[in-house]
Amino acid sequence: MSEQSIPERINIILQEIRPFLLEDGGDVEFVNYEIDTRVAEIRLLGACKTCPMQLMTLRGGIERFLLAGIPEIRRVESVQ
Repeated sequence: MSEQSIPERINIILQEIRPFLLEDGGDVEFVNYEIDTRVAEIRLLGACKTCPMQLMTLRGGIERFLLAGIPEIRRVESVQ
């Protein structure tokens, strides 16, 4: 078990993903982690917010990296 909290670990992984999103004019920010449901909430920003590929970015990119790095997370949801 890591000594860092789950939100801290989420932010570390998002920092690793962020450069790829910034290349296309987008970004992501951590909003909340629900311990009971094990759902991480993130907000897509910039071009990511309106991109037709946002679901692919969320599921195939952001969620995949977060689930691989933080087994406590069950799902990642995008919120406004």
